[in-house]
Amino acid sequence: MTARLLRDLNELEQAGGEGTIQVDGAPLRLTSLSRVWFPDLGITKGDVLRYYVSVAPAILRVLADRPLILVRYPNGIGGKSFHQHDASNAPEGVRAEPVRGVSDEPRYIGGDLRTLLYTVQLGAISVHAWPSRVSTPDLADWLTLDLDPQPKAPFQRVVDVARLLRDILAVEGLDRVLCKTSGSRGLHILARVPQGTTLEDARQIATRLSEQVAREHPRDATAARAIADRGAATVYVDPGQNAPGKSVAAAYSVRSRPGATVSTPLDWEEVTHRLDPGAFTVATVPDRLAQGGDLWRKW
Repeated sequence: MTARLLRDLNELEQAGGEGTIQVDGAPLRLTSLSRVWFPDLGITKGDVLRYYVSVAPAILRVLADRPLILVRYPNGIGGKSFHQHDASNAPEGVRAEPVRGVSDEPRYIGGDLRTLLYTVQLGAISVHAWPSRVSTPDLADWLTLDLDPQPKAPFQRVVDVARLLRDILAVEGLDRVLCKTSGSRGLHILARVPQGTTLEDARQIATRLSEQVAREHPRDATAARAIADRGAATVYVDPGQNAPGKSVAAAYSVRSRPGATVSTPLDWEEVTHRLDPGAFTVATVPDRLAQGGDLWRKW
């Protein structure tokens, strides 16, 4: 199926960039496939759709049963963007459901290729997924710490803080820890939490650990929410994505950044000062997956 979809997308783009393809046995109308979304590289909407088809087995596993937040760039990364939470106009065959206790309006729910490609058709270059599932929106599968380097912080400092947090999490008994590139200048640390952990519990744990690493390593890390209170060369350890409706870019999601970078799971042996987050792109990640396997699945 992957080869057929890639061929159909290529033919559609070459024929003018508008038409209908078959996805999961049903038609999906696509438009503007030849529109350039990444001017620095000439990467088109069609290229991004083909990327997501190529990595579908991996990213659909990440998104399965999770409410999605769309960050839409209809005219590419140089144009205006906006966030979309509701899915009130979702066509038939695209998964959209209310989230109990959160919203009576339907939300896009990840896990199938048709829904994923439809959201990309809308201009959602990046895919953001909740850390909880639609059936249990108040329960966390993992906690997230977003490492955001301040303007004068070298990337090597982000790596140092990531490794410090891995050690701190292990002491807490959270030893299933994944590091992934954010697709920008930072890293994401995700730790599996015990079954039944609420998002509020995960937020409190993440907040406490962010404060701990900042207290023990003030030269490297900060937990200050106010930008003015952060050192210009520190790494902000942000625990704020552990709540209903909050998210970071999903693993294998394209980011709306020059270079068409991808948020990519890493082996901890790769998390060194030699790490180059710009090396993980729509051009390189499909081959990485084919050769090295899906690190998210192993996590």
